[in-house]
Amino acid sequence: MAVLYDPRYHSFVEWADLMVEQFAANQLDIPNENTDWRDWARALNAIDVFATQAVPSPDIYDNWVDWAFSLMNCMDNNV
Repeated sequence: MAVLYDPRYHSFVEWADLMVEQFAANQLDIPNENTDWRDWARALNAIDVFATQAVPSPDIYDNWVDWAFSLMNCMDNNV
């Protein structure tokens, strides 16, 4: 089962770093303060485990926390 970290307790870079580590085999870009969160989120959404769960597009959210929280809540607990 994949561990999805609650984004409300992290900065974008901290949370995204955790996801990069969790899904290292997928070679996500390591984020920094200049990373566009929506571009990074699109790359995460393209990973099979997320794509098969119909995760939300970052384009419909105003901020990364709302998107990441939605992502976390839509994932099947068996992933």
